[in-house]
Amino acid sequence: MGKEVQKGERAGTRTASVMRAIRAKVASRALAPGDRLPSIRAFAKTMGVSPSTVVEAYDRLAAEGLIRARPGSGFFVSATASPPLALAQDLPQTERAIDPLWVSRQSLDASTATLKPGCGWLPPDWMPHSELRRAVRSVARSGNAILSDYGHSRGSLALRRSLMGRFADEGIEIGPEQLVLTLSGTQAVDLICRFLLRPGDTVLVDDPCYFNFRALLRAHQVKTVSVPYTPTGPDVEEFETVLIAEQPRLYITNSALHNPTGATLSAQTAHRLLNMAAAHELTIVEDDIFADFEPEPSVRLAALDGVNRVIRIGSFSKTLSASVRCGYIAARPDWIADIVDLQVATSFGGPSPVATELIASVLSGGRYRKHMEELRRRLAQARRKVSGQLHNIGVEPWLRPRGGFYLWCRLPDGCDSADVARRALPENVILAPGNVFSVSQSAVDFMRFNVAQCDDPTIMDVLRRALATS
Repeated sequence: MGKEVQKGERAGTRTASVMRAIRAKVASRALAPGDRLPSIRAFAKTMGVSPSTVVEAYDRLAAEGLIRARPGSGFFVSATASPPLALAQDLPQTERAIDPLWVSRQSLDASTATLKPGCGWLPPDWMPHSELRRAVRSVARSGNAILSDYGHSRGSLALRRSLMGRFADEGIEIGPEQLVLTLSGTQAVDLICRFLLRPGDTVLVDDPCYFNFRALLRAHQVKTVSVPYTPTGPDVEEFETVLIAEQPRLYITNSALHNPTGATLSAQTAHRLLNMAAAHELTIVEDDIFADFEPEPSVRLAALDGVNRVIRIGSFSKTLSASVRCGYIAARPDWIADIVDLQVATSFGGPSPVATELIASVLSGGRYRKHMEELRRRLAQARRKVSGQLHNIGVEPWLRPRGGFYLWCRLPDGCDSADVARRALPENVILAPGNVFSVSQSAVDFMRFNVAQCDDPTIMDVLRRALATS
């Protein structure tokens, strides 16, 4: 009798295991409504169970309404089976500290009293408020159309011309037909993904990479693979291995002052990347949002490529204002034409004319240049100061960046950065643990610090206590 009960329990466990596997495939959209399930024999072999176990699992799922049988054809996912897309639904609450959406929400929703060394923007008092107010007054005196009408489908001509001049300084010669303004830098990536990708496609990112790349790619229901990032760019040997094995359609990266590491792409690595991209028909998205923080310009993929296989994107939220949002895309003219149509279809045009004219006003003349010179000076001081403070509590930078406001740091041996972030949160300190940025989840002992947001001495006190108990 006991043996029969045990046998029945094992069979029930196996049936439940098969049911969980199917539910997971439907929840992740690996199986979409209308898709045919694997044959009973094939899935039994995959799961290492008997065909009768799969039959029982399929029958139970059909009774629940998740799948349905078609006589003579097999089992299919029901039309109503696919749940709404919840980007964080697979993570239990105890793991939310390593979820990029958790970090973003904590930073965006924090009170003014909360300290945010893990956030990705400069403090308000570092931004050019006098120049912004002057630009606001100028825009307010503009014609009524700027204040009340829709903008051009490609965005402000004045701002596009300013960008074209900046590109020319880098050696990138483009015409106005190769440039479109977007609502933000994030929307620029979103539009490119909508344009080039389909669910199930593969996208390559750096490891570590900007955490919102990970969140956005999940929203597009694509497969994300990664390549280790080194002080001179992605590991080129591993890059080629991944291209051969995974055949990604897209590679998304930062060239200047890589986020989160602060590394700078070398010319040798850039040339090898472009050669491999051409050989494997890979499109590269180069996010250049941190370019103006460099003391001297470094190599750019878009400049070497001529904006053919490389798409350049950027925005002004890090240097001017995250409140007055505007991004851009520079690419082949035929792609830009289609992306313009896509932006009209999804948001009826680009950024607000008020925002674009305001940004164009600040960029004109020498005020912006002086603002960036002052920012680079302040950030250089802050990087030195914060590096020393972190060193005193056993936290060491992975490298010394040439510019920017990030330090990618290794914690003392045995420290889990997610645990440290959890312990700091009740003390109103928001940190950015390493695995937020890592597709492979290999950065458990790393953390990104925003040096411009580390001025309050409370941060180091909280961090020291959190490290001691980790």
